[in-house]
Amino acid sequence: MSKIIGVEQSLSNVEAALQAKGYEVVQLKSEEDASKCDCCVITGQDENVMGISDTTISGPVINAHGLSADEVCERVEKMFH
Repeated sequence: MSKIIGVEQSLSNVEAALQAKGYEVVQLKSEEDASKCDCCVITGQDENVMGISDTTISGPVINAHGLSADEVCERVEKMFH
């Protein structure tokens, strides 16, 4: 079963990179979207504006600020391996 990764809408490059690696990716539009995810990737520019925090999901939240799409993928992979 593939991991579900929630990605903030503005991170389309990260979304594409994660999909290429076989992850199921959902765009984070609401707190409900985040609750279904194993991990969430946020821009960090508006942290917690959407209410996405460790209490919303059981998995980790990755702040993608200053990271390339490949670096975000590496962090996601390290969490699940």
